[in-house]
Amino acid sequence: MNFEEILPFAQRLVEESSRVILAHYLDPHLQVERKVDETPVTQADREAEARMRELIEKRFPDHGIVGEEYGSARADAEYIWLLDPIDGTKSFIAGVPLFGTLICLKRNGKPILGIIHQPVLGQLMVGDGSQTTLNGKPVRLRIPTGLAAATILTTDERDARNRFGSETWSRLTDQASLCRTWGDCYGYLLLASGKADVMIDPIVDSWDFHVMLPIIRGAGGIITDHRGNDPLKGDSVIASHPDLHQEIIRELIN
Repeated sequence: MNFEEILPFAQRLVEESSRVILAHYLDPHLQVERKVDETPVTQADREAEARMRELIEKRFPDHGIVGEEYGSARADAEYIWLLDPIDGTKSFIAGVPLFGTLICLKRNGKPILGIIHQPVLGQLMVGDGSQTTLNGKPVRLRIPTGLAAATILTTDERDARNRFGSETWSRLTDQASLCRTWGDCYGYLLLASGKADVMIDPIVDSWDFHVMLPIIRGAGGIITDHRGNDPLKGDSVIASHPDLHQEIIRELIN
């Protein structure tokens, strides 16, 4: 299997999921339910994942699928598609366009292709660990000039304070130039395209961040858990330029 075969199919997954999601975006009658873990889910989440799963089953019946809404199928397969139909469901519900669809292809447990698609903003980011593009054009992380000039992103500062402690989080962010909650997948897109310097996810699930490994690495960045270890074995993420990474970790674990 090669990317010449995969990329056109991935593009179809993007197009089909986008069509489903946009049909529900800004719908005043959107029905919102709560899952067991109390996170919200909508008809758009479920329909988009169902459509992507249907396409994968038809095109690659021997591939595995792991999705946020419908669980696992053939999770021991050589190739596995990891799907998050709407990363940032809370933003989607609120009409904020900073959500996206995440598609990751893994081979033997290793993420080899990552896709972030923002249907409202029309942004498509694709990374394979060697190169990352945004709407077809190569992108790179910007070279940082130090923590004092850095823009730090996270999804919800309450999660950061709960995970790292309020004092530790304040010490880190007070040193930075800017801290914003342009989070979920949009934070990683901004980082990879050189618009921010650090993305911190205090708590993550596999469908939230496995996709980010080939994207961030392809853009010249580094991605670990908050202790600097293999993120695939952890439940947190620090993504940044290599020149800034260790300083961020030191601030969080000291």
